[in-house]
Amino acid sequence: MRVAVLNVVGLSKSLLGEHTPRLSAFAARHGVRSFRPAFPAVTCTAQSSMVTGTTPRGHGVVANGWYDRESAEVRFWKQSNHLVRGEKVWDVLRREVPGFTCAKVFWWYNMHAAVDFSVTPRPLYPADGRKVFDVHTQPMGMREELKRDLGEFPFPAFWGPAAGIASSEWIAASARWIEERHSPTLSLVYLPHLDYPLQRDGPGWAGMPGELAAIDRVAGELIDFYQERGVRVALLSEYGISPVTRAVHLNRLFRKMGWLSLKDELGLETLDCGGSRVFAVADHQVAHVYVNDRGLMREVRSLLEETPGVDEVRTAGEMWGGGIGTERAGDLVAVAAPDAWFTYYFWEDDGVAPDYARTIDIHRKPGYDPCELHVDPALAFPKLRIAKFLLKKKLGMRGLLEVVPLDASLVKGSHGRDVVAEDERPVWIGSDHPVESAEDVYGAILEMVRGEV
Repeated sequence: MRVAVLNVVGLSKSLLGEHTPRLSAFAARHGVRSFRPAFPAVTCTAQSSMVTGTTPRGHGVVANGWYDRESAEVRFWKQSNHLVRGEKVWDVLRREVPGFTCAKVFWWYNMHAAVDFSVTPRPLYPADGRKVFDVHTQPMGMREELKRDLGEFPFPAFWGPAAGIASSEWIAASARWIEERHSPTLSLVYLPHLDYPLQRDGPGWAGMPGELAAIDRVAGELIDFYQERGVRVALLSEYGISPVTRAVHLNRLFRKMGWLSLKDELGLETLDCGGSRVFAVADHQVAHVYVNDRGLMREVRSLLEETPGVDEVRTAGEMWGGGIGTERAGDLVAVAAPDAWFTYYFWEDDGVAPDYARTIDIHRKPGYDPCELHVDPALAFPKLRIAKFLLKKKLGMRGLLEVVPLDASLVKGSHGRDVVAEDERPVWIGSDHPVESAEDVYGAILEMVRGEV
């Protein structure tokens, strides 16, 4: 059985209704199963759990990024599939199904995955310091063919203040392009649109109906396309989004305790993780706290448990036992209260914030920064600033696009907790397989491709 799994990020039962007629009709035909999110309920962990059927104990992906103790660096949004340990769903199906092929379209950890066709966002980084928007494909030559037929991938619409429906439209078009030419047995397609307005403005934002209608159109057209070609379709999401009203700055708290090591770089502060006694790697509503000074363990845990906005403190060993997940995770894992989220901020004076703080820089920041979805409201003429930056870039000149605010209160939605209200849980739509957790999605996909349901 040929199957397409559409990952409509952020979709939950509460969002299905009058503004999503196509998705709601599909759900009415197939039923909706909400399930317990992966922990943490973030993209990289959730997707890794879905394609391996295991938790971070087995696959090792403890967040969207973590602290590499050997290199003493925080590494976020890496792309090699080798970071995901264990056997993947496509490995199993290739053994079992004659002629099996798999397309992985913008699902994460896409580079060098053992699939037949893949497309993933991947800028070019020339030696002169430039960043050139592009995609990476497998086979490599497919990249130029896709761009010739579909145009350049609209990278600004994939992340940043301009993030919007255009990126999901291009991804859907690339999935159709691959289907028309190669007819994969299994297509995994990532549609990120809802993630942007839900985090930026919150689930209750007055403009959400229009955003829901936009993804309903894109996903609905893709469902029709696949079904017309005899492909069975399933919909899922990685997590739902919870409304948040407060940010928790753990690194600033550790700074007050004298535990951070900070370096002056040309008059600005940067965080020296390897030299810090304690620091946090924040990722939405979860923060991995690394305690380099083991003698502080009890004191750090007590401080976290007493901090407003921290709901609970766990350890990787308690959750996952030994193995790769515990090796990568923080010594302590803080979970935010339902209405709170964690920042990576470590400075106290915005005047000495690191140069990357006001830019879109997902790899350099030692934590996730949803403020990158906003334009700083304090800027008088942000469009003019952006135009000047683009002109300088076109002329080959260097510069920083400093438009990201440092006001964490602007963020209205978040995720990461595994204990959430029913209407904020992720969903599976497409088969009667008993999906109770993110790991169960693995079995549901296997069952559909095998033709067992």
